[in-house]
Amino acid sequence: MVRTKRPLICIIAKGRKEEPPFSITETYLDAVNSAGGEPVLMPSVMTDPESFLEYVDGFIVPGGGDVEPELYNGLPHPTIYGVDPGRDRFEIKSIHFAIDKGLPSLFICRGMQIAIAAFGGDLIPHIPDEYGTPDEYGTLVRHRLDLPSKKWHPTEHVVNITTTDSRLAKVIQKTEISTVSCHHQAVRTIPPDWRAVAKAPDGIIEAVEHLYHPWAIGVQWHPELSINDSASQRLFEAFIEATYIRRAGGLVPSQSVEASTTWYEL
Repeated sequence: MVRTKRPLICIIAKGRKEEPPFSITETYLDAVNSAGGEPVLMPSVMTDPESFLEYVDGFIVPGGGDVEPELYNGLPHPTIYGVDPGRDRFEIKSIHFAIDKGLPSLFICRGMQIAIAAFGGDLIPHIPDEYGTPDEYGTLVRHRLDLPSKKWHPTEHVVNITTTDSRLAKVIQKTEISTVSCHHQAVRTIPPDWRAVAKAPDGIIEAVEHLYHPWAIGVQWHPELSINDSASQRLFEAFIEATYIRRAGGLVPSQSVEASTTWYEL
């Protein structure tokens, strides 16, 4: 395939209420750069995000604070933090546009949660309330490390790719990987046109895919924090490769589940 300019990858920046506002962690930029893309930030205060997305080749919705509970029929919880209703609604609008247009899309951590909420799925408000028993190995799965100082940090745990015909399985090329995660919420139910394709040993959904979109994958972990890991590299590289294929006219939406598993081959 003949490649010209590097693809422009839109990453939604932090919201107005986050510190610093309208910024992004540099690891996202490094991951996109190393995979062959050119990252550009989109602040979540634009009145017409669709006009911006028309000019980019790929779309990333990154991590951040919690999603507003009322968006997924959830209840308030004392551990919920960093809610930014303006960012939530901006991202939902942008996600629907990206899915409708077949724009290659990668949803990371909160990004996966807001994508699922955008299409009618719901979330687990606080994982330890529902997944606080030992897993099959006799130990708890730590999805993030909560310290006595009330600060939280990323932690590592295993993720199992459960759907072998998924695009994620073809990209990762493994059925079990070690991931870095930093979340206390997770997807509970999957909306129509999406499917779960990976889980943690405790049953938490760790990855989703859209059935009819050419390349829309959500992961609950943070691949940008371990870009030197081969699985994380392949995820970003496959995402960038999908933008080239779309640019060449090779990615189009499908109306059948069977076709959705064969649109893109690594």
